[in-house]
Amino acid sequence: QLQLVESGGGLVQPGGSLRLSCAITGFTLDYSLDYYAIGWFRQAPGREREGVACTSSNGFSTKYSDSVKGRFTISRDNAKNTVYLQMNSLKPEDTAVYYCAAMGARGSYYSLELNDYTYWGQGTQVTVSS
Repeated sequence: QLQLVESGGGLVQPGGSLRLSCAITGFTLDYSLDYYAIGWFRQAPGREREGVACTSSNGFSTKYSDSVKGRFTISRDNAKNTVYLQMNSLKPEDTAVYYCAAMGARGSYYSLELNDYTYWGQGTQVTVSS
């Protein structure tokens, strides 16, 4: 059973940057972070939760939603058991609660689909406003 805790959210002006962190604990002896694909999701007021970025268990592959591609970067540091979301050129429409989530590796499979993920953090608020 994993526990995920997001941090790094806050208020930022349009065009600014934030880096979100997802600290993950609760690994078993057999399975460390490199066993899990990790995704970042967000939910804005009145909208459905959507996938933003994800990375495969080995960290070699990434996927981004069209709305953030070229602006956001997902990365992982297995030694620190932490996954990051670097957000640049932020726009007001990026305002949302951001969640990280984990799923056990299924070979090379990874996705931006919410239902593929089993373990979720509590979310961190990102507000982009002047």
